[in-house]
Amino acid sequence: MMPQSSFMIVADIDRRQETALRRLLATMNSGPGVVDPFNALVPFARFENLHFARFVILDDETANDITVYGLPRPDYPLYLVFLGDVDGDAHDFLEQLLEKAGDGLRQIFSHCKSFNGTTDLLGWMIVRQKAPAASYVNWIGRTARQVDEEEALHQALQRYLREHEASLSTLAPRKLYETVRSHVDAERSAGRIVLTPRPPTPMGWRVKNLLHLVGVPLLLLLALPFLLIYLPFFLVELRRQEKSAPVIAPRVDPAHADQLASQEDREVTNQFTAFGSLKPGFFRLSTIAFFFLLIDYAARHVFNRGRLARVTTIHFARWVFLDNHKRVLFASNYDGSLESYMDDFINKVGFGLNLAFSNGLGYPRTNWLILDGAKDELNFKRYLRRHQLPTQVWYNAHPGLTAMDKRRNMLIREGLEKSSMSDAQIQQWLDLF
Repeated sequence: MMPQSSFMIVADIDRRQETALRRLLATMNSGPGVVDPFNALVPFARFENLHFARFVILDDETANDITVYGLPRPDYPLYLVFLGDVDGDAHDFLEQLLEKAGDGLRQIFSHCKSFNGTTDLLGWMIVRQKAPAASYVNWIGRTARQVDEEEALHQALQRYLREHEASLSTLAPRKLYETVRSHVDAERSAGRIVLTPRPPTPMGWRVKNLLHLVGVPLLLLLALPFLLIYLPFFLVELRRQEKSAPVIAPRVDPAHADQLASQEDREVTNQFTAFGSLKPGFFRLSTIAFFFLLIDYAARHVFNRGRLARVTTIHFARWVFLDNHKRVLFASNYDGSLESYMDDFINKVGFGLNLAFSNGLGYPRTNWLILDGAKDELNFKRYLRRHQLPTQVWYNAHPGLTAMDKRRNMLIREGLEKSSMSDAQIQQWLDLF
């Protein structure tokens, strides 16, 4: 299995160059919200191990919210973020970027501070990398090549079944399965269907994953006596802050909403980028850092086979601390509309939304951390939409394929590769069509 990794490069924009940068990024698109996958700057489609990527300018219109606590508005930089989700090692991917899109990246990053014509591009990007505090991969080990090949297999079988419907419809399930399997074997021998063997799991990743699997629970076990002593103080302080924390969820500015809407629903999969400040103080920072640790562990070792709790529509997601842990970026790739995306979470894992987002400044008021909050649907949706940012460039390697489509295609392939199946399993396999 080839595990996935991510990269995220965060660079300070020279504010004098902001307008020019926005114009340059716009040339990478063929229309609003629609990237040209072979654009001249970063031809994303040339990277067969890339799933998703985006360029987004972090222009935080909510930074002034901190003044409700009597604190001055910080003078934050204007950031350009370049992030993506890839198969294999992210550092190796950055080297590929340098080889195939180095000139384009130099044009883009020339609008940022501390970058000029003699800058070591790879070193510059590595220094500006930000690791996620928590991340999620829909199916760890499912590569971009695998997705391509399994969708081609699905389409080929759909054509075969449609073209031979008259003769195939009279066959018993087992005979039909064997006929289809023989057809696929013949097509593979002829080179018309390609199913590349899955690559071996890198030993380094195996070791790190095992250490993470064992190390985090061990760390929590060692810390348990201290956590139990701290718990009463935590609950008292939590309730004190929950009762007094201001809710900041005004009606979203129509111009902002229209700009976001112009980029959405261009296909079945969408992107989401949100950015905002944490509530001030060590209590909120330590709370969210602890829950990010738990979320990351669960996503890595428990919810790594097609679902995040009960939600099945997310392809990749991440939470990243910025500005000395004062602000957090959330970025995801999901199926369906934003409205259905939010409803999915509210109805299925509202408590999870509260754990992940309630330490954000202005979030709807929670009760004992996991109750209420996102259940205040109107304010929650206003809050989320207000913190959402327009994404200047977004690339999806597999437009038109939902997370469920990818899972179906994978099950079709697995059924063909099994040495034997029961009658019930064969019927389930046929039902995939």
